[in-house]
Amino acid sequence: METFDSAARRQAEPSGSRAVIVGAGIAGLAAALRLRQQGWDVVVVERAPSRRSSGYLVNLHGPGYDAAERLGLLPALNPRDIGFFTSVLVHADGREKLRIPAAVAEAAVGDRALSLFRGDLESALYDAVAEFADIRFGTTVRAITQTPEEVDVTLSDDTHLRAELLVGADGVHSRVRELVFGAESEHFVDLGHMVGAFPLDTLPTRMPDGVGTTFIGPGRTAAVMNMGPGRSSAFFAYRCPDADSATELDLGAAPALTRAFGDLGGGVADALGQLAAEPGNAYFDSVGQIVMDRWSQGRIVLLGDAAWCVTVFAGYGAALALDGADRLGTALAERGDDIPAALDAWETTLRPEVDKRQALARKGISRFAPPTRTHVWAGEMMLRAIQLPGIRGLVHRAIQRANN
Repeated sequence: METFDSAARRQAEPSGSRAVIVGAGIAGLAAALRLRQQGWDVVVVERAPSRRSSGYLVNLHGPGYDAAERLGLLPALNPRDIGFFTSVLVHADGREKLRIPAAVAEAAVGDRALSLFRGDLESALYDAVAEFADIRFGTTVRAITQTPEEVDVTLSDDTHLRAELLVGADGVHSRVRELVFGAESEHFVDLGHMVGAFPLDTLPTRMPDGVGTTFIGPGRTAAVMNMGPGRSSAFFAYRCPDADSATELDLGAAPALTRAFGDLGGGVADALGQLAAEPGNAYFDSVGQIVMDRWSQGRIVLLGDAAWCVTVFAGYGAALALDGADRLGTALAERGDDIPAALDAWETTLRPEVDKRQALARKGISRFAPPTRTHVWAGEMMLRAIQLPGIRGLVHRAIQRANN
């Protein structure tokens, strides 16, 4: 239910202050929504030629769910919620090895949670901001200068924009970060793994409806979700051969994922077949974190993956993007015209959470890409154990502590 506070913020009239936001993903659109609710005039610049609608499954719980509620997004997100579903661990040929009922996950996480495809979350955010934001697709940033009073942004179409605030929410390969804070190599920490995700237009023929199947082997994970038409997808994560992510990227999504997972059967084989037919549908990139001493400089601030990129191994990137955008709006409201002070205060409150999530992601690598068969076996034993009532309660309390 929308709160009075979020409804009041949505009705705010433009205040004369302008923010330029680079990136129309979750972080950028959430920032646009939050700032508009405070009366800012908002321009959103996006490098892609059009909206993106694919991506992997994201979970919103804890602060991420709370932020979605404060932003007034729940009425739009609730109908797109996949909810809790049965997870099946499978052998390499697709045969069932272990089944985890939906009730187990529900008991562990609680009812204040959403499971969504990334594209659905972005669509809900886009719908919330499209009527008021000036969104410019197929455009990027060419140059940035700033004075104590404003930021001047030159776009790739030679347009000049002046604003009181510039938000770089343009992802792990951020152009804003490169121009203001230095080359990506100064901040990117390569974790030596690749990730791929894409929607499935045709439902897997060897999978029951409403089930997600996962194969976990040494150095790799493959997951296929069959949630019905328009709601099915595949996700892959694997350790790079010789830790050479550049070679994998040059190879391309379909050849690289087929080389890493082509020996698997079941729904994975179906998914790889679809990818080979439509390779342009995939998200495919190396896995790495952005580590920086500061996320702001004057009136320029980085947000989301551009600033911290916790990676898919954390399972918290979308939630942190929403929470970070909401906290940014709060800090700006509290500091009035002193934008540098607001950005400093925002970073002070958010950085401990980011540091924690990045550390959890580094630990989580062994869950997505176990180093040995012994690690695979240990993971399976843990999955079996959490179905026991006593252990289930411990898992629930651990999740609640992680979200506080």
